[in-house]
Amino acid sequence: QVQLVESGGGLVQAGGSLRLSCAASGRSFSTYTMAWFRQAPGKEREFVAAISWSGGSTYSADSEKGRFTISRDNAKNTVYLQMNSLKPEDTAVYFCAAGIVRSRYGDQYNYWGQGTQVTVSS
Repeated sequence: QVQLVESGGGLVQAGGSLRLSCAASGRSFSTYTMAWFRQAPGKEREFVAAISWSGGSTYSADSEKGRFTISRDNAKNTVYLQMNSLKPEDTAVYFCAAGIVRSRYGDQYNYWGQGTQVTVSS
């Protein structure tokens, strides 16, 4: 079992930055692939980025490449999403997820946090 709690969301102006954190409880954190997804009002949940259990491999959605960076610290049981050059269309609830398989599909992940709101004003 893994419990996930996101933090770091908030209101930021376009062009600004935020760093989201996802703290995990449970002894197996370092064995899981971790990912970030987001869901904007009226839209389906979409993949943002994923990172392998070791942190050695990452991959991001094309729209976020170069702006968003996923990382993890297994000693702290935490995964991060650094978001730069934010745009109003990045406004969404951001969720972290844990799973066995690295995937851009949400149904491949076993555990989910409650989400943190990110709002980007123009």
